[in-house]
Amino acid sequence: MIPRRHLLVAGAAALAAPSAWAAAPPPLTVYKTASCGCCGGWITSMARAGYRPKVVVVDDVTPLNKRYGVPFELSSCHVATIGGYVTVGHVPPVDVGRLLKERPKALGVTVPGMPLGSPGMETPDGRKEPYQTLLLLPGGKTRVFARHG
Repeated sequence: MIPRRHLLVAGAAALAAPSAWAAAPPPLTVYKTASCGCCGGWITSMARAGYRPKVVVVDDVTPLNKRYGVPFELSSCHVATIGGYVTVGHVPPVDVGRLLKERPKALGVTVPGMPLGSPGMETPDGRKEPYQTLLLLPGGKTRVFARHG
Protein backbone atom coordinates (compact mmCIF):
# COMPACT_ATOMS: atom_id res chain seq x y z
CA MET A 1 0.00 0.00 0.00
CA ILE A 2 1.33 3.46 -0.92
CA PRO A 3 1.50 5.87 2.03
CA ARG A 4 -1.05 8.70 1.82
CA ARG A 5 1.74 11.30 2.02
CA HIS A 6 3.32 9.91 -1.17
CA LEU A 7 -0.02 9.99 -2.97
CA LEU A 8 -0.55 13.63 -1.98
CA VAL A 9 2.94 14.57 -3.16
CA ALA A 10 2.43 12.71 -6.44
CA GLY A 11 -0.94 14.37 -6.96
CA ALA A 12 0.47 17.84 -6.34
CA ALA A 13 3.35 17.13 -8.70
CA ALA A 14 0.92 16.02 -11.40
CA LEU A 15 -1.05 19.25 -11.05
CA ALA A 16 2.13 21.31 -11.26
CA ALA A 17 3.66 19.29 -14.07
CA PRO A 18 4.18 20.95 -17.39
CA SER A 19 2.28 18.11 -19.08
CA ALA A 20 -0.76 20.25 -18.36
CA TRP A 21 0.41 22.37 -21.30
CA ALA A 22 0.42 21.26 -24.91
CA ALA A 23 4.11 22.18 -25.21
CA ALA A 24 7.09 22.09 -22.88
CA PRO A 25 6.97 24.46 -19.90
CA PRO A 26 8.36 27.94 -20.40
CA PRO A 27 11.98 28.46 -19.34
CA LEU A 28 12.48 28.88 -15.58
CA THR A 29 15.42 31.09 -14.65
CA VAL A 30 16.33 31.14 -10.96
CA TYR A 31 18.53 33.90 -9.50
CA LYS A 32 20.18 33.06 -6.19
CA THR A 33 23.30 33.81 -4.20
CA ALA A 34 26.06 31.24 -3.89
CA SER A 35 25.66 31.07 -0.11
CA CYS A 36 21.97 30.14 -0.05
CA GLY A 37 21.36 26.43 0.54
CA CYS A 38 17.57 26.40 0.81
CA CYS A 39 17.24 27.71 -2.74
CA GLY A 40 18.65 24.39 -3.93
CA GLY A 41 15.75 22.57 -2.27
CA TRP A 42 13.24 24.78 -4.07
CA ILE A 43 15.04 24.27 -7.38
CA THR A 44 14.94 20.50 -6.82
CA SER A 45 11.19 20.60 -6.11
CA MET A 46 10.61 22.53 -9.34
CA ALA A 47 12.73 20.06 -11.32
CA ARG A 48 10.84 17.10 -9.79
CA ALA A 49 7.59 18.75 -10.92
CA GLY A 50 8.88 18.78 -14.51
CA TYR A 51 10.28 22.28 -14.84
CA ARG A 52 13.78 22.81 -16.21
CA PRO A 53 15.46 25.35 -13.94
CA LYS A 54 18.42 27.37 -15.19
CA VAL A 55 20.32 28.72 -12.18
CA VAL A 56 22.10 32.08 -12.29
CA VAL A 57 24.29 32.86 -9.29
CA VAL A 58 24.30 36.56 -8.37
CA ASP A 59 25.94 38.57 -5.60
CA ASP A 60 22.63 40.03 -4.42
CA VAL A 61 18.99 39.46 -5.42
CA THR A 62 17.89 42.93 -4.25
CA PRO A 63 18.37 44.58 -7.67
CA LEU A 64 16.27 41.82 -9.25
CA ASN A 65 13.47 42.39 -6.76
CA LYS A 66 13.52 46.08 -7.71
CA ARG A 67 13.59 45.28 -11.44
CA TYR A 68 10.52 43.05 -11.15
CA GLY A 69 8.56 45.34 -8.79
CA VAL A 70 8.86 43.19 -5.67
CA PRO A 71 8.69 45.28 -2.47
CA PHE A 72 11.29 44.46 0.20
CA GLU A 73 8.68 43.05 2.61
CA LEU A 74 7.59 40.53 -0.03
CA SER A 75 11.09 39.47 -1.02
CA SER A 76 12.91 36.27 -0.19
CA CYS A 77 16.22 34.51 -0.82
CA HIS A 78 15.73 33.82 -4.53
CA VAL A 79 13.88 35.25 -7.50
CA ALA A 80 12.79 33.33 -10.59
CA THR A 81 11.20 34.22 -13.88
CA ILE A 82 8.89 32.01 -15.91
CA GLY A 83 6.36 32.68 -18.64
CA GLY A 84 6.45 36.45 -18.20
CA TYR A 85 5.99 36.24 -14.43
CA VAL A 86 8.26 36.53 -11.42
CA THR A 87 8.21 34.04 -8.55
CA VAL A 88 9.79 35.00 -5.26
CA GLY A 89 10.74 32.61 -2.51
CA HIS A 90 9.52 29.11 -1.78
CA VAL A 91 6.46 29.05 -4.04
CA PRO A 92 5.09 25.50 -4.45
CA PRO A 93 5.32 24.11 -7.99
CA VAL A 94 1.53 23.59 -8.04
CA ASP A 95 1.07 27.36 -7.55
CA VAL A 96 3.48 28.12 -10.40
CA GLY A 97 1.52 25.73 -12.61
CA ARG A 98 -1.74 27.42 -11.67
CA LEU A 99 -0.26 30.87 -12.34
CA LEU A 100 0.83 29.81 -15.81
CA LYS A 101 -2.51 28.16 -16.56
CA GLU A 102 -4.75 30.99 -15.32
CA ARG A 103 -2.49 33.86 -16.55
CA PRO A 104 -3.83 36.53 -14.15
CA LYS A 105 -2.97 40.19 -14.68
CA ALA A 106 -0.18 40.26 -12.14
CA LEU A 107 3.57 40.55 -11.80
CA GLY A 108 3.82 37.06 -10.32
CA VAL A 109 3.62 35.20 -7.01
CA THR A 110 5.56 35.33 -3.78
CA VAL A 111 5.94 33.40 -0.56
CA PRO A 112 7.52 36.00 1.73
CA GLY A 113 9.96 34.78 4.33
CA MET A 114 10.95 31.17 4.57
CA PRO A 115 8.05 29.21 6.09
CA LEU A 116 8.85 25.76 7.43
CA GLY A 117 7.46 23.02 5.22
CA SER A 118 7.41 25.10 2.05
CA PRO A 119 9.41 23.66 -0.90
CA GLY A 120 13.08 23.85 0.05
CA MET A 121 12.28 24.52 3.70
CA GLU A 122 11.31 20.99 4.72
CA THR A 123 12.43 19.85 8.17
CA PRO A 124 13.66 16.38 9.19
CA ASP A 125 10.78 16.06 11.66
CA GLY A 126 8.17 17.15 9.09
CA ARG A 127 7.12 20.33 10.91
CA LYS A 128 5.11 22.76 8.79
CA GLU A 129 3.92 26.31 9.26
CA PRO A 130 0.78 27.53 7.57
CA TYR A 131 1.63 30.04 4.86
CA GLN A 132 0.15 31.80 1.87
CA THR A 133 1.27 32.27 -1.69
CA LEU A 134 0.48 35.86 -2.60
CA LEU A 135 -0.36 37.15 -6.06
CA LEU A 136 1.90 40.15 -6.61
CA LEU A 137 0.02 42.98 -8.26
CA PRO A 138 1.43 46.22 -9.68
CA GLY A 139 2.28 48.85 -7.07
CA GLY A 140 3.19 46.28 -4.43
CA LYS A 141 -0.39 45.25 -3.74
CA THR A 142 -1.18 41.59 -3.11
CA ARG A 143 -4.04 39.18 -2.75
CA VAL A 144 -4.00 35.61 -1.48
CA PHE A 145 -3.42 33.18 -4.36
CA ALA A 146 -3.19 29.95 -2.33
CA ARG A 147 -3.10 28.77 1.28
CA HIS A 148 -0.87 25.96 2.51
CA GLY A 149 -0.63 24.03 5.77
